[in-house]
Amino acid sequence: MRFLLDDEQTAFARSLDGLLTAADTPAVVRSWGAGDHAAGRALWSRIAELGVFALAVPEEYEGVGARPVELAVAFVELGRHAVPGPVVETVAAAALLSEPGFAHLAKRFLPGVASGETVVTVALPGGGPYVLDGDVADVELRVTGGGCGGEEGQLWGAFGSREGAPDVRRSLDPARRLCVPRSGGELLAAGPRVGAGVADAVRWARLATAAQALGVGLALLDRTVAYVKQRRQFGVPVGSFQAVRHRLADAKIALEFARPLVFGAAVSMEPADLAAAKVAACEAAYATARTALQLHGAIGYTAEYDLSLWLGRARALRCVWGSPGECRGVVLGGGVGGW
Repeated sequence: MRFLLDDEQTAFARSLDGLLTAADTPAVVRSWGAGDHAAGRALWSRIAELGVFALAVPEEYEGVGARPVELAVAFVELGRHAVPGPVVETVAAAALLSEPGFAHLAKRFLPGVASGETVVTVALPGGGPYVLDGDVADVELRVTGGGCGGEEGQLWGAFGSREGAPDVRRSLDPARRLCVPRSGGELLAAGPRVGAGVADAVRWARLATAAQALGVGLALLDRTVAYVKQRRQFGVPVGSFQAVRHRLADAKIALEFARPLVFGAAVSMEPADLAAAKVAACEAAYATARTALQLHGAIGYTAEYDLSLWLGRARALRCVWGSPGECRGVVLGGGVGGW
């Protein structure tokens, strides 16, 4: 199936691409990874002004309503430019707080999410012992005891700046700062509706992750094609070698096969479709990263070279919000599954 964006969606993607190109995102990513969040927070606000986070927030809370296709369009561009920050986690938190019965929480938090004034990160059951970018988040949500099947659970919230230095751990992607969750916090909600909210959060997070991975893969392919046209061996560009062309063609085909799965999942929002999209997009991005690294040679291994920003992101996205094995299990079983 072939999905074509309409004129409004295409214009939205171009506007976001223009904004991120002018923002010099590689410099922003490096500052973020070093713990300096000023440039990243400024970029976050400009992204929010274009309505990216409002796409996951209901209209009654100053959003534009659930618009998964437009959200996928936006996250492809965020991935293409390697934008740092808990962008996927903010979407997941918006879905969690939009659960029926959480109106008091939605009214409290979602207007800030839509406007970009509030940076939110979230830790859900089964997602590992760390929370992404907890050192910069204004709100840190944590679910305990609940799974994806509507089980009893508790939703906790921690707000404001952390006391003392954050406990940051190293990550495959230096700009994905993994923090130990804050202890304690305010109990926001409890009961089976927390589990239902977790299921929605996982669905939206997988869509955003798949779209972001697609953008990462496209950026890696574009940069590698440009590089092999410039790099020369035996007096000719290495891009003229048949073996090099075959590797690039394989990467291109994998990404083009992943694209309709991503946008098809955005249309259906079915758990199995979302899991399939995440597997296809993340595996395509990871394969493209391996190709990019091989064709760049030694320079591709250096942290100073911008390519490394996308290489690390492709590897990290492959495992978050559902490993390849977990997502394949969802496709075969038709459920939400673990993540």
